[in-house]
Amino acid sequence: MDFLRPASWEEALAAKAEHPTAVPIAGGTDVMVEINFDRRRPEYLMDLNRVADLYDWEVGEESVRLGACVPYARIMEHLRAELPGLALASHTVASPQIRNRGGVGGNLGTASPAGDAHPALLAAGAEVEAESVRGARRIPIDDFYTGVKRNALAPDELIRAVHIKKADGPQQYSKVGTRNAMVIAVCAFGLALHPGTRTVRTGIGSAAPTPVRARAAEEFLRAALDEGGFWDNGKTIPPSVARRFADLCAAACNPIDDVRGTAGYRRHAVGVMARRTLAWTWESYRGPGRVTEGAA
Repeated sequence: MDFLRPASWEEALAAKAEHPTAVPIAGGTDVMVEINFDRRRPEYLMDLNRVADLYDWEVGEESVRLGACVPYARIMEHLRAELPGLALASHTVASPQIRNRGGVGGNLGTASPAGDAHPALLAAGAEVEAESVRGARRIPIDDFYTGVKRNALAPDELIRAVHIKKADGPQQYSKVGTRNAMVIAVCAFGLALHPGTRTVRTGIGSAAPTPVRARAAEEFLRAALDEGGFWDNGKTIPPSVARRFADLCAAACNPIDDVRGTAGYRRHAVGVMARRTLAWTWESYRGPGRVTEGAA
């Protein structure tokens, strides 16, 4: 196994063009597990730790440009207001040591359905900035996941950054694991309310071959909120609406049985998380000054 160590982004792109099979590594939280268990033996590893650009972020007027290697700990510390869903997801990543090394780019590159960042990125409507020596492009997060641990990157492309719209409403994230730390998700759920467009977005992890959205649930909730005037009156969402939303989220899953949980448990857990995150996000949206009457 050969080791490539580019000192700049331009050197990294050139190395990837010359060696398309090279596997990028920064935090190494996914790649090293596969190598240590002899599940993967790449011909080349490309160390990106010297590429400083990947560790920067910019907060713009409408969105955040997050470098692919910005550690989860930095997201938690500095971007909680702008990216609340992703900050909550970052809290659930492994251990403090890994949160100080791992970043969103690694989750995206591995494209495991169990990656902790995926539900939050789907709910926020992120875009992945990919680049090669041929040029740069942005890939909508909905088009990024193409199969089990497969993504839309071309062989010569690297992930440079992720563009995420700043939250215009409350966001939540929930994860089920077999213990409280250092655990791969049994399933995970992200929810974002977008009052500006009066839309809802979801993200489901580890309950289908790829991270997915519950589109039917989103459309149902959007229609229910519009028809009931809830965006304006701030009343409590009726239990029947919450239950239907949860059922539709569970129906969007296509899980498997494995050592971490059964398919049936995953569907049930996603429904429970959907109902709970809806309650949390809606209470946050209503705020202390909102109207409180309505169905309980």
